[in-house]
Amino acid sequence: MRWFTAMVLLAGVLHLAPAADDYVLGPDSYPQPGVPKGKITQFKWDKSEVYPGTTRDCWVYVPAQYDGTTPACVMVFQDGGNYVNEKGQFRVPIVFDNLIHKKEMPVTVGIFVNPGVFPDKLDKAGKARSNRSFEYDTLSDQYARFLEKEILPEVGKSVKLRDDAAGRAIGGISSGGICAFTAAWERPDLFSKVLSHVGSFTNIRGGDVYPGVIRKSQRKPIRVFLQDGSGDLDNEHGSWPLGNLQMAAALRFMGYDYKFVYGDGAHNGKHGGVILPDSLRWLWRDVK
Repeated sequence: MRWFTAMVLLAGVLHLAPAADDYVLGPDSYPQPGVPKGKITQFKWDKSEVYPGTTRDCWVYVPAQYDGTTPACVMVFQDGGNYVNEKGQFRVPIVFDNLIHKKEMPVTVGIFVNPGVFPDKLDKAGKARSNRSFEYDTLSDQYARFLEKEILPEVGKSVKLRDDAAGRAIGGISSGGICAFTAAWERPDLFSKVLSHVGSFTNIRGGDVYPGVIRKSQRKPIRVFLQDGSGDLDNEHGSWPLGNLQMAAALRFMGYDYKFVYGDGAHNGKHGGVILPDSLRWLWRDVK
């Protein structure tokens, strides 16, 4: 399925109409003959000063084309375990392999970060209490500082990363999507590109204010790709489709470099995974 076969609603806004939530991955989401495979390593981060007491799993993808001396672009993903899974809905390492090989995106290191948990504090189910909503839904620069001061330097010990915003992107799904936008909004000097899948621009922790804030703030040097579906959530926190439509309208009003792809999917990564290759081509289109 060609994700861009659609009806244009607004400038930069696309509406897709396949069968309900019926999205099928394309060839860029599968290993291809002759394409070098990047290396994935995992580490645990339990030394956080920004989020004291938490521990989390992290993964690093280094493309085969990384030469060890030239600083690489970098893209951070929240809920990293979902994005790094090569049999999941996104399959980022495979997509990176294919696009980097075809020179359709730059040599890019992927950093996949799970939300923190408190191992000594148990929830009602007896599992380590998650810090996800606090980290992802809070409207502040705290998560960006966490990446800047802790995760990026840790990865930078073994891989040379670009330190300019033009060479850095950040993405996530649901609360991880609004987290990606918040990180770039608060620190456009740190991240210039945002990828949000079914982003939670709702009132979980005040995120529904963003459309109004965008309209009344000086335009920031960030590029934003939004994806959502008409079957997304509608609950006490708000309407996810409406929140994303309002975000797109505000970005359009302020003249941002943005794209909004609106389908009929639910609150999952099916649609976002199918359009991930084209999303990345669009985000990185002017970085050689």
